[in-house]
Amino acid sequence: MAKRPQFLETHRRESFKTWRFRTIMNWYPMYFGTGGKILFWSGDWREVHLRLRRNVWTYNFVGTIFGGSMFAASDPFYMLMILQVLGSRYVVWDKAASIRFRKPGRTTLYMRYELTDDVLARIREEVAQKGQTEYPFTLQWVDKAGVVHAEIERICYIADKAHYEKRKGERQSSRFQNS
Repeated sequence: MAKRPQFLETHRRESFKTWRFRTIMNWYPMYFGTGGKILFWSGDWREVHLRLRRNVWTYNFVGTIFGGSMFAASDPFYMLMILQVLGSRYVVWDKAASIRFRKPGRTTLYMRYELTDDVLARIREEVAQKGQTEYPFTLQWVDKAGVVHAEIERICYIADKAHYEKRKGERQSSRFQNS
């Protein structure tokens, strides 16, 4: 088995629950089809590591990793992580995403997700003040040497469940009033 790059080393450990979830996700047809593989999912749901190899599932016409594979393999991890960490009082959705290609991917690429205490505190504070927030995350597909091949910005919508249900009710009632 190939050794993982040093930048994927972590002090966190996987739990049986996250190991099982990771294993199921890796075989879930929608994720399996991206060509990505989840290598690690920490037991506290705050860190995830991905790998994307150039192979028959992921290469494009010019022999590099297909950009659609890079984009799809990076979805939906922050949403899932935030849902687990913040709990059932919150609603979390992926709202938007964009990708910027920096260098063609000719070798195996890696991505690391991490939810820090600072990020979680900012999210909780904004939701407490406004009832909701849209939080941007920047991710990078990098090779073993740490060279960036693509940057992805993902925006997650996070709301207090009561606030979300109230807004949802207002939107639906106004839609029916206009008919």
